Amino acid sequence: MKANHLHKLVWMSRPLMQAAEACVEAGLAETSLTVRMRAVLEILHQHGDQTVPDIAVRLEIKRQYVQVMANETLAAGLVEHRANPRHKRSPVLALTKQGRALIEGIIASEIRLMDEVGKGLSDAEVSTALEVVRLVTQNLKTLAKDRK
Repeated sequence: MKANHLHKLVWMSRPLMQAAEACVEAGLAETSLTVRMRAVLEILHQHGDQTVPDIAVRLEIKRQYVQVMANETLAAGLVEHRANPRHKRSPVLALTKQGRALIEGIIASEIRLMDEVGKGLSDAEVSTALEVVRLVTQNLKTLAKDRK
């Protein structure tokens, strides 16, 4: 039974992410942001200044794709280049005041949405669900790496 439920959990991740992305996209409608621009801003907000390769690692996507995303946020004036003391040719990206204010407003709005989504769920249920998803994700990544 547990294996069947875990199988369903894993396959529910796709519709969950599609629904989450649709909500995020709807929440961005009044901004000039795309979902991928928002992702860059969120990483910089959570982790501070980052290089494009650093962001790619955190998002688990290719560096070249992140470069496109970064270029969009740079062009919009939401991030800026700063010198990288570790590498002369790979500048770090940093939030501008405008970028910081925008992502903080978006995150606050999304937290309010999650209050609504979570009605009827206890803190313990949400904590358990989060831990289960974290462990399943970690175990799947380990298995994938071991099978290569």
